[in-house]
Amino acid sequence: MAEFNRRKKKVCMMCAGHNLDYKDVETLKKYTNEKGKIVPRRVTGTCAKHQRVVSQQVKRARAIALMPYAR
Repeated sequence: MAEFNRRKKKVCMMCAGHNLDYKDVETLKKYTNEKGKIVPRRVTGTCAKHQRVVSQQVKRARAIALMPYAR
């Protein structure tokens, strides 16, 4: 029988107790790629509920010019 490469399931950081705020740009950069696009949840490991929070906070940070829309 062939061995399967099973990856460990990523844990949502916000379910683990970390809060996310639009003013915390360094944390928000973890959820965006080098071009400034929001990274999908299958890559970041966030749950669906918190991925909506991530996108909302990134968009708020962009609106008040804390983060760029594109690089």
